[in-house]
Amino acid sequence: MVRTVAVADPGDLLAHLRGPASYAWVRHGEGMVAWGEAARVTVPPGPGRFAWARDWLAQTLGEADIDDQVRVPGSGPVAFGSFTFDPASPGSVLAVPAAVLARRGGRAWLTTIGRVPATLAPAAPQPATAPTGPVRYGDGSLSAPQWQHAVSLAVERIRRGDLKKVVLARDLDAVAERPIDLRALLSRLTRRYPACYTFSCAGLVGATPELLVRRTGEAVESLVLAGTTARAATPAEDAARGTALLSSGKDRHEHACAVDSVRDALAPLCKDLTVPAAPELLKLSNVQHLASPVSGRLSESASVLDVVAAMHPTAAVGGTPTGRAVELIGRLEGMDRGRYSGPVGWIDARGDGEWGIALRCGSIEGSHVRLFAGCGIMADSDPAAELAEAQSKLRVMQDALEGR
Repeated sequence: MVRTVAVADPGDLLAHLRGPASYAWVRHGEGMVAWGEAARVTVPPGPGRFAWARDWLAQTLGEADIDDQVRVPGSGPVAFGSFTFDPASPGSVLAVPAAVLARRGGRAWLTTIGRVPATLAPAAPQPATAPTGPVRYGDGSLSAPQWQHAVSLAVERIRRGDLKKVVLARDLDAVAERPIDLRALLSRLTRRYPACYTFSCAGLVGATPELLVRRTGEAVESLVLAGTTARAATPAEDAARGTALLSSGKDRHEHACAVDSVRDALAPLCKDLTVPAAPELLKLSNVQHLASPVSGRLSESASVLDVVAAMHPTAAVGGTPTGRAVELIGRLEGMDRGRYSGPVGWIDARGDGEWGIALRCGSIEGSHVRLFAGCGIMADSDPAAELAEAQSKLRVMQDALEGR
């Protein structure tokens, strides 16, 4: 039995999280949080994994008795998911939480499954937890000099004409003195990065600026981000950096590759598609991005997972051409990315949903966190500058872990 009822404004969504099985998808204070698990599956690896996940969800929810008194995208039963970057890698997860609390557009609702009470009782006040303590960091798969060398090798391949762009990721190990307080970590991320999609799914936690796809009926939207510069200390210098980013040939070319990737993926699925002629600036608290919002209408009934399957991996996380770039990633990164840079988000029983790309994130196990960041490498990329950009992106999770 699945029941969705309207509720009064719950206030801070994250304050209602409870238990170790907690899920979240929040932006500008709206979105959803969830707890408990009515159903969960590890999605088998392989090229058909998104279709497998779609079919598993349809079968799982097909037997449900649904009483949805709200009837908007995200009401009724919802599944949270997180997929690995590499289709051959294990670890993709899809879960149907036992309770989902959501707020969007001035409305709030609560969905419960089975014997979970269909009333909203606030979670117990968050106890004054001890700080995680000092956080120790160590190299991941590659040290900083080794990663810079990998960037140099990628630049050589691009200059030879083997490909146009490749996105290289760097991982970093972090160990805190005490287990990570998930609710506190998510609260810090939403407070500092309100324009990002703060997410939690099966141990993967982060704040991504990149919306892979939103499906609402036949309408689809995507936000393409590629091309980055750090924020500055003064408004004048910050504006100058934004202007330089907009006029940078290297960054504009990188962005164009990412936009073309999204256009090529969505065009066969859409009866119309709107792509901006030029990017705009998206300013976050730590970096500025070149951004292009893409929108369209689906020509056939396709769930959001069908659209995700067509779009992943985009040039923003793989490169151009995608096949050659992904092959080079496997040779140079020296690691399995796991669910970093893979799709993460939610889907409801109607096939609506929102999915982002798992960026600015970490994989948490107790007091251990594996952090990730990536950079788009082009023909004129400078290894030292790319390392600095990766470090800037890693600071998102480092600051949250350290309580900043």
